[in-house]
Amino acid sequence: MNIKKLILEGESATLDFKKTINNCEKIAKTLVAFANNKGGRLLIGVRDDGSINGVKSEDEERYMLTRAGLSYCRPTIDPIFEEVYIDDKIVLVAEIKESDTKPHYALGDDHRWWVYIRVKDKSLLASKIVVDVLKRSNSDEGVLIEYSAKEKELLEYLENNQRITSGEYGRLMKLSRRRAQRILVNLVLSGVVKLHTTEKEEYYTAS
Repeated sequence: MNIKKLILEGESATLDFKKTINNCEKIAKTLVAFANNKGGRLLIGVRDDGSINGVKSEDEERYMLTRAGLSYCRPTIDPIFEEVYIDDKIVLVAEIKESDTKPHYALGDDHRWWVYIRVKDKSLLASKIVVDVLKRSNSDEGVLIEYSAKEKELLEYLENNQRITSGEYGRLMKLSRRRAQRILVNLVLSGVVKLHTTEKEEYYTAS
């Protein structure tokens, strides 16, 4: 594994740098976000600026990550570890595979369980729509889409406009928030519309 090449690529949706692991609750968010996305790697012993400080005790870092995955993630997450020696220092690599039992939840400091997703180089709290999409994407039931006037009007709107938010769709169609979200989840799962999540907002475009 070429650690220096990975570091040069910078933090991303599938890569995160950690100088050290000292908080199970915080690192659980990252583990969950990777598992709920396409998987990813944690490089422990690497600062945010990409400089390598190495780990003082790889056993202690392993313990913290393993504890976070077992006690602070639901379903549990089991990182795959690799030690890489570089410039006389040890970088601990923890790989998190994309999960087939999404969504995963992380235990917060409020003692509640929350779903996180990876957006660029951040682990963000997932919206209810994203959680529903993750839940149903693992279902064997399939998605039955009935194109009522509400679905057709949304698709017509997206033919003439680049994007729409859940709130805008609800107001446009005079729908309750729950009904609007349910329609959008179905359309996302069927591949008719695409869900986009940023740090500031969530919106939909035609696929």
